[in-house]
Amino acid sequence: MRAARAVLVADCTASSVARATMPSRNHYTGPADHPRDTPAASVQTAVLLVNLGTPAAPTAKALRPWLAEFLSDRRVIDTPRWLWWPILHGVILRLRPRRSAYAYGRIWDAQGSPLRWRSEALARALQAELGADVRVALAMRYGEPAVAPTIAQLVREGVRRLLVLPLYPQYSATSTGSVIDAVADAMKALRWPPELRFVNDYHDDPGHIEALAASIERWWAEHGRGDKLLLSFHGIPERYVRLGDPYAEQCRSTARLLRERLRLDESQLVLSFQSRVGREVWLSPYTDATVRRLAGEGVRRLDVACPGFAVDCLETLEEIAMQNRDFFAAAGGGELRYIPALNDGTEQVRSLAMLLQRHLAGWPV
Repeated sequence: MRAARAVLVADCTASSVARATMPSRNHYTGPADHPRDTPAASVQTAVLLVNLGTPAAPTAKALRPWLAEFLSDRRVIDTPRWLWWPILHGVILRLRPRRSAYAYGRIWDAQGSPLRWRSEALARALQAELGADVRVALAMRYGEPAVAPTIAQLVREGVRRLLVLPLYPQYSATSTGSVIDAVADAMKALRWPPELRFVNDYHDDPGHIEALAASIERWWAEHGRGDKLLLSFHGIPERYVRLGDPYAEQCRSTARLLRERLRLDESQLVLSFQSRVGREVWLSPYTDATVRRLAGEGVRRLDVACPGFAVDCLETLEEIAMQNRDFFAAAGGGELRYIPALNDGTEQVRSLAMLLQRHLAGWPV
C-alpha cells in the first residue's frame, strides 16, 4: 500500500511539474519590443553547445536534485514510471548521492567541476575561432546553465537563427535525443521561436577523426606509446540498440576510422564500453572486464582514450584514470595511462569550428 501511494504521489507530482513548466496558450515568453521587420543582413545567429551537466558541488546535498533530474529523464531511463519512481525515490536517491559525491570529490579542483569549466573553455575558444558574427553559448542538459533560460536569453539578445551542437560525437537517444527534447520544450515556451538546426552527430566527421588521431599521436610523442590502445565509450543498455538506437554502430565506426588513421591493426586497438549500472545487460565488452583481461594477457602499458567525451569529466578522470587504473594494476598489469579528451585544444576547436561552419551555411540572406 505504501509503495502504491508513493507511486501515486510521485506521478501526481511529476504531472504537476509538467503542467507548471509547459506554457499555457496565453503565457508564452518573448520581448514585447522585439523588432518584427529585422533586415536579413542583421539577423543574429547563435551556436548553442549542450553538454550533460554537473552538480553545483561535490556534496550529497548538491547531487540529490541533480541526480533526480537526470534519472527522471525518460530518454535515460525508459522503465515505466509506476515501477521506476519507488526505486528512484525510495532507494537510489537515498544511497547514490553520497557515493557520487565521493567520486566527484576526487576530481573537483580549484576551478570547480572539470566538465563545467572545460566546457566553458571550449565555448570561449570556439567563440574566438568563429568570430563576432556568430554568438556561442553553453548550456547543460541537467543542472545549470539550463537549456530553456539560455535559449530565452539568446532570443532576448536578438538571436533569430540557432544551431544546436550537443557535445556528444555519437548519437544516442539517451544523450543527443534528450538534448533535442529539452530544446523542443524550450521552443514551446517562446512566442516567436528562432529558426532552428541541430547537429545530430559527428562520429565520422573527417575533421573530428583527424583531431582525435593528432591528439593521441601528440600524447605518444611526449610519453611514449603503450602496448595497446583501448578506446572506452560510455555504455547504454543493449535493449536500446535493439530498439533502434544507432549509438553502438557509431562508436564502432569511430573506432574503425581512428584505427585506420593511426595505422593500427585490430590487435593493437581495442574497443570497450564503460559506466554500466543496474542488472540489465549493457553494451559489451565492458571496460573494467577488458582492462583486467588485458592485464592477465601480459599487457604492461595500456593507453586508454575516450572518444565519446568532448571534455574530461567524472567518467574519464575518476572512472578511467583512477578506478580502472587500479583494476588494471590489481589484475597484474603495469601502468594504465589515460590520454586526455580533446577539451579546448587546438585540434578540437578547429575541427568543431569547421563542422559548425558547414551546418551554418545555406541560411538564406
